[in-house]
Amino acid sequence: MTGFLIAIVVTLGVAYLLYKKYKPQAVLFFAGLLLLAGAVYFGPTPILSGKQATGSTFVDVFASVKNLLSSRLSGLGLTIMSIGGFVRYMEECGANKALVRLSAYPLRFIKSPVAVMMIAYLISHVIDIFIPSHAGLGLLLMLTLYPIMVNAGVNKLTAVSVLVTAKFTDIGPISSNAVLAAHTAGLDPVTYFIHYQLPVVWPSIIVVGVLHYFIQPWMERREGYVRVVENVDSKEDEKLPGIYAVLPMLPLVMVIAFSPLFTQSVKMDVVTAMLISTVVAMVFELIRKKDVKIVTDSIMIFFNGMSKQFTLVVSLIVCAELFGLGLVKIGAVDTMIKWVQTAGMGLTFMVIVLSIIMAVSAFIMGSGNAAFFAFASLAPKIAGVFGAKPVIILLAMELTAGYGRCMSPITAAIVAMAAIAEVSSFDVARRVGIPVFVGLIVNVIAIYVVHLM
Repeated sequence: MTGFLIAIVVTLGVAYLLYKKYKPQAVLFFAGLLLLAGAVYFGPTPILSGKQATGSTFVDVFASVKNLLSSRLSGLGLTIMSIGGFVRYMEECGANKALVRLSAYPLRFIKSPVAVMMIAYLISHVIDIFIPSHAGLGLLLMLTLYPIMVNAGVNKLTAVSVLVTAKFTDIGPISSNAVLAAHTAGLDPVTYFIHYQLPVVWPSIIVVGVLHYFIQPWMERREGYVRVVENVDSKEDEKLPGIYAVLPMLPLVMVIAFSPLFTQSVKMDVVTAMLISTVVAMVFELIRKKDVKIVTDSIMIFFNGMSKQFTLVVSLIVCAELFGLGLVKIGAVDTMIKWVQTAGMGLTFMVIVLSIIMAVSAFIMGSGNAAFFAFASLAPKIAGVFGAKPVIILLAMELTAGYGRCMSPITAAIVAMAAIAEVSSFDVARRVGIPVFVGLIVNVIAIYVVHLM
């Protein structure tokens, strides 16, 4: 019980510091060290055992960090870094903007503001699969779809609120959270995407869209908004060839086409797909720019993108897993599981509890990554106790973190998008609150119906 109380105090401290915008890596790193130090005295098992043990409990604490770094850099870390490198190259060469511009083109011919709003919502969810960054996707949508929506007569606040919810699902085989969930569950990211994510997210996408259709005009009327057509200039690069729009889709097409779902003769992992797609993009750039030196030098964009992902994402995963390891070693997870079992509750109740924790954590932190990374490593242990597949628990945790992030007024993407539109991020969070919250409930129900019944 002492270990559990220490874990509660430390976890509350983590939530408070993250809310105060302390660096999550630092907060989770030192929280993990503190929990492991407490586990030396109050934990039910040693921090390291067997050949991994160093002979000193003090050294064992830091050896745990080394073990996490070693395991993550070679597998999951490399995957996420390669994704980051490719995405950075797509941003630099303008391919991401070309994809959004091509998707948004039909909206120019639609005059109904509500129709434009709903089609923009659907388009943004399709683009979401190819652009894993919430902030990156949000800013692209603000440069492309947002001006079209406002020019069609959609309220600025309404337009931002609809575009913000493009990322509540956080799905696709190149999403950092999805990649981590798949690796933790021992699955291929494509298998996780097609067999586990897609069947449970489409009901939420429909429900949130329908609620937008009714709630956004209703809130406009409450606020006394009078619909007018505003002239908002788009900063699209019309000179970029339209064929560039296919480049961001290449990795997804390859990993799906060569996945075990469709063929056994050729194996294509995410890292290989990212490398091939980057080379193809460089060939496109060579044809367009006709300058060998500039194009060959641009490979550094890819590697700089990789290094940025290590700094921002892989480091966060390692620090978060250290925090999760501390919760396990100090006995907090075992205590929580025993309480659930003693109360006669089963796997479904545990999934609901973890979903609530994820949504609240992401809301407080303003980050779906920080919330999910902090607790993802606990899923296999919890699943083992209940005799369930870890992927079910990971799926619920990963998806609900996205919902919590989309309702938070301190989420970086929401703050940035609201600033561009010159509206309050708190007003945006209020506008999306009901649709996203109902979508969260539908998501949990869908997981139960599809995977737990």
